[in-house]
Amino acid sequence: MNTSAPDPDDHDAPREGAAAHGQDAFYRGSFFGRRKGHKLRLHQADLIATLLPRLALDITGATPPDLCTLFDPKVEAVRVEIGFGGGEHLIAEAQAFPQTGFIGCEPYVNGMAKILALIEAQGIRNIRLVAGDAAELLAWAPPESLERIDLIHPDPWPKRRHWKRRFVQDATLQAMARVLKPSGEFRFVCDIEDYVAWTLWHLQRSPDFAWTAERADDWLKPWPNYTMTRYGRKAEREGRKAAYVISRRTT
Repeated sequence: MNTSAPDPDDHDAPREGAAAHGQDAFYRGSFFGRRKGHKLRLHQADLIATLLPRLALDITGATPPDLCTLFDPKVEAVRVEIGFGGGEHLIAEAQAFPQTGFIGCEPYVNGMAKILALIEAQGIRNIRLVAGDAAELLAWAPPESLERIDLIHPDPWPKRRHWKRRFVQDATLQAMARVLKPSGEFRFVCDIEDYVAWTLWHLQRSPDFAWTAERADDWLKPWPNYTMTRYGRKAEREGRKAAYVISRRTT
């Protein structure tokens, strides 16, 4: 998968849940963030300097045999959200499932600052963070260690020459299948028809996943208790209908 940074003359702005990133986002272990992000407020910068190091996972080191032990207190299962944007969905899930550990992966500094503020304000203890490449996180995680992986409103990379930068690729589906438990789920939300079609095509050709939809509208409405994100509400206001795809690991 190509994770190089956007072309300098490309004005496609990164969006919530963006999964493509490059040296301007994460380089040699340092966290720089979004190329065109807003300047951090003083408290946000302080959280990046003090709270993030306590919550960040070192995915350059040895892989733990059990991801549940990364959380204190120890959790019963672990999920991953790739590109959590403003953090609304990840925070809501962590509060709804306190016995589950959540790993949020986000390359952009503004999104990381927002979720750190929410974690601090609400005293959330079952979230760990990766400030970088989700593909590297999947490669680092032990086999069959995750209950679920969420990818919500990812950057669609609409230009044909950039399709190789979309997170959903044959290689990333194989990587997800390796780290998901048997019957573990990959959940995908997107309001861009072309990327939905792209994702369904890749899932249907994958031997590792089965689409769980049983009725025609199963993928046209949010799953129960889904937390709508700020970007999702914006898409609805602008008349874009999102798809909600749940695929289950079969092998």
